Amino acid sequence: MRSEIIAVGSEMLTPHRQDTNSLFLTEKLNELGVTVAFKTIVGDRRKDLVNAFRTALGRVDIVVLMGGLGPTEDDLTREAVAETLSLKLRRDGTQVAALAARAATWRMPMPDNNLKQADVIEGATVIPNVNGSAPGQWLDITHDGFRKLIMLVPGPPSECKPLFESEVMPRLREVVPVRYLAKRTLKAAMIPESQADKLLAPTYTTYTDVETTILAHNGDIQLELHCVKKDQEQAQQRVDELASKLEELLEDWLYSSDGETLEQIVLYYLGLRQATLAVAESCTGGLVAERITGVPGSSRSFLGGAVVYSNALKTHFADVPAELIEQHGAVSEQVARALAEGIRKRTGATIGLSVTGIAGPTGATETKPVGLVYIAVSDAQKTEVLERTFRGPRTRVREWTAQQALDLVRRRLMQLETVHIS
Repeated sequence: MRSEIIAVGSEMLTPHRQDTNSLFLTEKLNELGVTVAFKTIVGDRRKDLVNAFRTALGRVDIVVLMGGLGPTEDDLTREAVAETLSLKLRRDGTQVAALAARAATWRMPMPDNNLKQADVIEGATVIPNVNGSAPGQWLDITHDGFRKLIMLVPGPPSECKPLFESEVMPRLREVVPVRYLAKRTLKAAMIPESQADKLLAPTYTTYTDVETTILAHNGDIQLELHCVKKDQEQAQQRVDELASKLEELLEDWLYSSDGETLEQIVLYYLGLRQATLAVAESCTGGLVAERITGVPGSSRSFLGGAVVYSNALKTHFADVPAELIEQHGAVSEQVARALAEGIRKRTGATIGLSVTGIAGPTGATETKPVGLVYIAVSDAQKTEVLERTFRGPRTRVREWTAQQALDLVRRRLMQLETVHIS
């Protein structure tokens, strides 16, 4: 079955508020084997709500309308649904009493406009909302010859999520055909999205029963594999079969077969090799360390490091000779190499990682453009320096650089068989 989530509220069409409930609702619907085919955000205008709801009825089996159930003039979800279905609204006495009791509990007079929250669409079942004043509503109807399940749920997350979990999900389980969703998430680092798709599409397009989505963000490729079947084992078998083939194609670009982050994988390899890591960061300003320390238990393998933004601190914390910086510049292969080796020796870490570059928008020269970075990884056996130029604004350069740095460490750890400390 296919579904659509309609988030109602003009505030979500501004830069100041975003819809967060739909991620939760998607997860819950997927648990039942229901695919979320569309997500729509619509403002508090009755005509627009009617059009959005009418469109949803024509293309999916289940429609979840979220928000617009409050007492104000711009809360119009009930009215729009009733208009679209040519149904009447009735004022429910039980809900009126519940609203009055709630107001009495708060020892506040109840304004007359609160009563609109007791308006129920003809034929709808009221869904209790123990965390708020606006109840939800459930409709199981036939529209243009097809069965449609429609649910109206409140917008505030503290009301939407518990109501959907405790009241809507049991109702859906009773009427939705038993289907099972199997999922896998593969992740690869630093392979361009177009290259990944060219490499993988000839394989994943042959699995027409598995939905494959490729997501790309700052040097990270995420492949989402979804398969819905009547049997859980069969669905999982199809997903795992495809995942295995994609893993082979991705080779060493692949870093995770089960959704882990790159920093989690780096820490996994550090633990496996009984190795430790220290960092000396310049243009990333501690971003690499922040990602690593965001993983619980990282202190077992991550010793720490330094943000060596100034030339003086490059010398002070990582023993980079001042004359080396003067001769080659802070952004250079030579300084990156010295930083990685210096921080490794100063901390006693198995591996030293360094980053130096020009994140922009200023600081470029004729020979060193904005986005030029040098990343070095050093252990007792060798030091490797990678030169890259990342395009885009300052934030993007820093994030791509941190991703590349972590991936360089991952690749070194994959090659490291024994621990050498010097």
